Amino acid sequence: MDLKRSTWISLLISCWLPLAGQAQLSSPIAGGVPAGTGPGVHSPNSPFAPLPQRTDVLPWSLLTAVKLRDGPKGPRPRYTPEQQALNDKSQRVQGFMMPLEPGEKQKHFLLTSVPLTCAFCTPGGPESMVEVYSQNPVKYSLEPVVVEGRLMVLADDPYGLYYRIKDGVVVK
Repeated sequence: MDLKRSTWISLLISCWLPLAGQAQLSSPIAGGVPAGTGPGVHSPNSPFAPLPQRTDVLPWSLLTAVKLRDGPKGPRPRYTPEQQALNDKSQRVQGFMMPLEPGEKQKHFLLTSVPLTCAFCTPGGPESMVEVYSQNPVKYSLEPVVVEGRLMVLADDPYGLYYRIKDGVVVK
């Protein structure tokens, strides 16, 4: 059995076994976090290594330090001056691919701060994801990738996203 197939089988088992009456792991954060919020937590039990430290990419700690404010349609992001300064500038972000459509190659996907643990779950809130539109199709990988492109800091995205990269290119 190849590594990709065994990894997907492990992911499916970890998602479906709790539904079959098996014990579920508790949240690594005391009291848990509301669904879809927070920067995401890399489980110590994850079969995937955390992101390697790099100095040539935006740190997720900067991207995830978003506060919320009340807006007419519900909570909206309130960015720091450092986050606002990133808007419409070429940036590099390192993360894990989360495909939005089936297929081996992706031109539109999410880049997340932690790896997926379930195909039906988001790994954190919108502050822990960057929507990517790449210039060329990118082969899906379970390994971290670095994408460079024009980063948009989104004030009122209809899908609730906080960041988007346009014209993305995968770099080494």
